[in-house]
Amino acid sequence: MTTPIESLAVTRKTLLALPPATPEPAEEPPVLPAHPAYQQILDVFADAAGPMRARDLCQALDLPLKPKNIESTRHKLKRLVSLGVLAETEPGLFIQRRP
Repeated sequence: MTTPIESLAVTRKTLLALPPATPEPAEEPPVLPAHPAYQQILDVFADAAGPMRARDLCQALDLPLKPKNIESTRHKLKRLVSLGVLAETEPGLFIQRRP
């Protein structure tokens, strides 16, 4: 039967024999599309107090509230979600991911 001190010595020896832990590689920031609208969207989200819908974003960007503008904005928001920049908390409701 081994004593607790002997068990600790074996455990210490085992731990010292393990290779050092390597830090996880840092996640690279996603590459945004080159169109300036994406940066404008992110600027609005940086100042936003909470989640936004495409219609709210169009208002914040002073775009006419026409279906084509709202759908185009929604498409851009979905693209930013797929890149991991934004999150869709519920259908049609978007929020900026925080590191």
